[in-house]
Amino acid sequence: MIQPGDGYIQYIVNPKSGSSSNKLLVAEFKDYLLRAGYEVRTHFTESLIHACELATTGCRDRDCALVAAAGGDGTIREAVHGLAGSAKPLLIIPSGTENLLANELGFGLKTDSLIRAFEGDCIHPLDLGRINGRHFTSIAGFGFDGTVVRIVTENRKGHISHLDYFWPIWQTFWGHRFPRFQVSIDGKEEFDGHGMVFVGNISRYAIGLQILHDAQYGDGLLDVCIYRCRGKVHLMKHTVMTLLKRHSKRTDVLYRQCRKVSIASNSPVVNTEIDGDPGPRLPVQIDVIPHAVNVLVPPGAKPAGIRTRMMRILD
Repeated sequence: MIQPGDGYIQYIVNPKSGSSSNKLLVAEFKDYLLRAGYEVRTHFTESLIHACELATTGCRDRDCALVAAAGGDGTIREAVHGLAGSAKPLLIIPSGTENLLANELGFGLKTDSLIRAFEGDCIHPLDLGRINGRHFTSIAGFGFDGTVVRIVTENRKGHISHLDYFWPIWQTFWGHRFPRFQVSIDGKEEFDGHGMVFVGNISRYAIGLQILHDAQYGDGLLDVCIYRCRGKVHLMKHTVMTLLKRHSKRTDVLYRQCRKVSIASNSPVVNTEIDGDPGPRLPVQIDVIPHAVNVLVPPGAKPAGIRTRMMRILD
């Protein structure tokens, strides 16, 4: 466990991220650290790039013992980017809408979860994905969910909730045309067809869907799931089978583990997303950086499933 004399804590906070309860979590954990005698240097981010810069500053400063980052998946991604290659640990304070990585690592939305992680001194290595030179921590999506993220981003005004995704999902469901993808995995052409593609380091996606059910965030591998899909009925079947955790057994789903993925498309417009933010245009080259960052996690914690996440949404 880090002691007050080991150095200060770089406390990075995205002030635009999260609801009032998220902001309370950030404030309560900071109060806990101050009462325990730690020096906390709080910095409010002005942009995602600024979050990366603040993390890099803490990473390079020998007097900094820990970097703590409070925000959504985009903020956490940039903080991780700033720490990549360093042994200095990161503590994630989940303060966004979905909190994909924090949920995968087993964090709750209460202060005691953060205290358990901080005091438990349980450090795990975290792999990073890299897509056309950009890092991501969780999942990259191509096609349907990329379109949803684009619509949400274009209409975003300040903090968003899960309700802000309803109409974009509904609109995309009725208007989306599934693009044709060409996907190569570890140098071998594996797929050429219409559908949706997911690549990532974590097992659970939005609301806890186990799309990449075999993924482990520190195994040095990327997981790839490709749904062959051309219409609404087919999409609904995929959704049901994913909820039942049986999708990868279907003949119209391709599931692989690998180290490199190439994705291209001849379709005129293909929307992409990384960690819930708009992603790069196709074609893309994706690889994995094993054990790029050390993260503190609650001892014995497990990823939050669908039931837990739904309860948090309704809370």
